[in-house]
Amino acid sequence: MARALRAAAGNAVGLFSRLQAPIPTLRASSTSQPLDQVAGSLWNLGRLNHVAIAVPDLEKAAAFYKNILGAQVSEAVPLPEHGVSVVFVNLGNTKMELLHPLGRDSPIAGFLQKNKAGGMHHICIEVDNINAAVTDLKTKKIRSLSEEVKIGAHGKPVIFLHPKDCGGVLVELEQA
Repeated sequence: MARALRAAAGNAVGLFSRLQAPIPTLRASSTSQPLDQVAGSLWNLGRLNHVAIAVPDLEKAAAFYKNILGAQVSEAVPLPEHGVSVVFVNLGNTKMELLHPLGRDSPIAGFLQKNKAGGMHHICIEVDNINAAVTDLKTKKIRSLSEEVKIGAHGKPVIFLHPKDCGGVLVELEQA
């Protein structure tokens, strides 16, 4: 029994030392742009601005974050030009944007038809020069959902990048 315990301890020490060994760097393989191709010198990626969550009941979702979790929650703001009503949940280091359909042509209505309970819709990342970013991304064959930059929920220029070109995530770029 003692011999078996010593052997097991020796194996555990060997395993532990292997776990502490440096992990080799791996490059992901992709059919799209190489990972070492970075933003152009005319624009820079900034901080995460918000994570957008589509919700089937805006009042209920806002009440959860405000009354249960104690977050600062804005009033609902209708944005007819985007087909949504939004509530912002302030998290200190970033925000969450709660999205609810406004009108029958809302893109969020279609999302909620497929995801009845709601869910993550997109992430928003700030850029320091959105026009340069759009031009650069077009040269890198990254598609956007619109031809031109639009004014977003924060009153700043935004553009949405196609999820198929962004690892399955809808990415919104917003002028910082």
